[in-house]
Amino acid sequence: METATNAEVNVKVGDSVFFRSLGTIYKVLTDAENETVGIVEHTLQPNSLGAPMHKHTREDEISYVLEGELSVIQDGKIQKAGPGQFIVKPREIFHTFWNARQQTLRFIEIITPGEFQYYFAEMAQYLRPGQSPQMEKIRETAGKYGLIVEPYAADEIVKQYGLKPLA
Repeated sequence: METATNAEVNVKVGDSVFFRSLGTIYKVLTDAENETVGIVEHTLQPNSLGAPMHKHTREDEISYVLEGELSVIQDGKIQKAGPGQFIVKPREIFHTFWNARQQTLRFIEIITPGEFQYYFAEMAQYLRPGQSPQMEKIRETAGKYGLIVEPYAADEIVKQYGLKPLA
């Protein structure tokens, strides 16, 4: 079985992490593909925001929906995708995503280059249920991966769609 290690995490294909309402299952490790691509499967609980508004400075993401409906806002435009459909999220564009439905959303995330796939396992360490978020570590981790976050920019989306907030 493929195993990969970076400075903070040791993951193998099939490992999973969960924080807030987002689950991540490792499918293809970037190290095995010469760091060109990482593939994870995400689950997102019903009526949930998946992440704060953010942009990636180093990678592009392609989301392929397996079950449910994925909603994404980027460049001020809302896109929705159902099973068998894609949404492309290019680097350097602020975006967020959510599940406004009553069923769990499942989608494949193709990340290129793939190093960002380890972000989820690192973040899970700092967002453990029943514990206060380790905000300094969260900020450090985002910076390490070139992620720029606008923590309150998705507040209107949470209100508009009746979503569970991230906090």
